[in-house]
Amino acid sequence: MAKQKMKENDESNVEENLPEQESEENNKDSNKDSQEAEEIKIDASEEVMKKAGVEDLPGVGAATAQKLQEGGFSDLMAIAVASPGEIVDTTGISEQVARKMINAARNNLDMGFESGEELLKRREKVMKINTGSESFDELLGGGFETSAIVECFGEFGSGKTQVGHLLAVNCQKADPEAVAVYIDTENTFRPERIKQLAKGAGIDPKKALANIKVAKAYNSDHQMLLAEKVEDLIKKDNHKVRVIIVDSLTAHFRAEFVGRGTLAERQQKLNKHMHILLKLADNHNVCVYVTNQVMSKPDVFFGDPTQAIGGHIVAHASTFRVYLRKGKKGSRVAKLIDSPNLADGECAFFVEEGGLKDIN
Repeated sequence: MAKQKMKENDESNVEENLPEQESEENNKDSNKDSQEAEEIKIDASEEVMKKAGVEDLPGVGAATAQKLQEGGFSDLMAIAVASPGEIVDTTGISEQVARKMINAARNNLDMGFESGEELLKRREKVMKINTGSESFDELLGGGFETSAIVECFGEFGSGKTQVGHLLAVNCQKADPEAVAVYIDTENTFRPERIKQLAKGAGIDPKKALANIKVAKAYNSDHQMLLAEKVEDLIKKDNHKVRVIIVDSLTAHFRAEFVGRGTLAERQQKLNKHMHILLKLADNHNVCVYVTNQVMSKPDVFFGDPTQAIGGHIVAHASTFRVYLRKGKKGSRVAKLIDSPNLADGECAFFVEEGGLKDIN
């Protein structure tokens, strides 16, 4: 009887403990479900971040997003490669918030190291714009390269502007939809010359002119603003911009900043302008062609006293540097003096009505 009673007590205890076990199992199930839901939520948030836009960045509301858009920061890449100072000037937010915004954009784009092999594959998208002169193209490794800044400097009449007009036309030979942007600071753009070069290249002159967007810059600030507006032509107007010509790069800076006292300010401003152009070249696979003025150094007694304006700022920012000068019998001589992958060299050619012609 005692054993039977103990058995009944054990069974009743088991029955009493069953609800507790069931509740523990239910709690485990609910915890598992909530954990799975949390994982799904995290996955979903990661997916959202992958597709995030400017408004999804920390510290960006509707008003800030609009200011960023107006300032040319229309996507994550533009914000990721910007400096905190640029964001602060555009939006008026604090530097701390600007840094958080930039870091979030960089994390979202996974901006880090890449292998040389990956970079080589990316370099396969780089195009060459031919000049019509085989010797000039050979000097530049096949032509004027996209994703780069090519600077041509030389004295007046050396052919700098002619090369700019030529690039505006020849970029349309390989791609009829290609658009050239011409920022004119010295009133040197001539549509009549474009018509001549288009005929020489076998392109419809009317179509060639229609695919060239020209803007006159009246001072250095206006020049920098026009360079920033090129982003709108590419993104908002969906123009396939292939070449940007700035003729001349340093004319306004040289005229506005006179004397040694303003040299530091001029160089800082010029440096910012060059980096805007460099971003355009790199982000949109565009060839940026800039012409540069020169000065003569009176203390040079041997060799060529000609020196480019802009100093080390322009020299370091330019991917390729070409020195143009007048040659014999009306020819022009191009000398490659700086390149990341090509040897120094020079070539001679004639500038004719239909384009450039090699010297036989």
